[in-house]
Amino acid sequence: MGRAYQNRKESMAKTAAAKTKVYSKYGREIYMCAKSGGVDPQANLSLRGLIDRAKKDQVPAHVIEKALDKAKGGAGEDYSPARYEGYGPGNCMVIVDCLTDNPNRTFGDVRLAFTKTKCKIGTPGAVAHMFDHCAIFAFQGQDEEAVLEALMDADVDVTDIENEEGRITVFTPNTEYAKAKQALESAFEGIEFDVDEIQFLPKTTTPVEGDDVALFEKFLDMLNDLDDVQNVFHNAEVAESTSEA
Repeated sequence: MGRAYQNRKESMAKTAAAKTKVYSKYGREIYMCAKSGGVDPQANLSLRGLIDRAKKDQVPAHVIEKALDKAKGGAGEDYSPARYEGYGPGNCMVIVDCLTDNPNRTFGDVRLAFTKTKCKIGTPGAVAHMFDHCAIFAFQGQDEEAVLEALMDADVDVTDIENEEGRITVFTPNTEYAKAKQALESAFEGIEFDVDEIQFLPKTTTPVEGDDVALFEKFLDMLNDLDDVQNVFHNAEVAESTSEA
């Protein structure tokens, strides 16, 4: 699983760079997370992880504070999650996660990105079964056995664990996120996570080559230009010789 995760991170590099509206996207996600789970990051571990990621992505403090203040007030937009699945260029599998205040508009915008790049949007569940929905934690360390023991003692369901070049990466089901994070922070005082997130990781990869490479890049750019799109997950393995993605 670790190698699949690394491949996906590398292939998604261009996606991250294309997020020109990253501040508003983080603001929206922080607002929703705080509204549903509470505005105290110490009590809402999902919110704390989200704020940490926002800071690493250099989101200004005032953007984070504004989202939290809005959640405290209880007013503001009423966003709801929406997930779309389908097949991208080269028949790769794609999951698009959104937060929207207008599902009809969002579906139309996402569908246009599919159709404009000769892709096919599918029904819910069309490709999700080919991904693992994982919580992922990566941090500096050497003692893989101590990490595994701490997680097992906390009754955390560990899917996979690796130790490469002094960095330990833990994979658990997405439902174990809060329990796993709490167990790691309790067992290892001062732990700092290089990665602390929930992702869809592909069980297999699909090569995207030739003319499909440019089409794939256009597809990702169109999706990431949409305000409502929060994350794009895929199983594409883009030919290195013709793309930086």
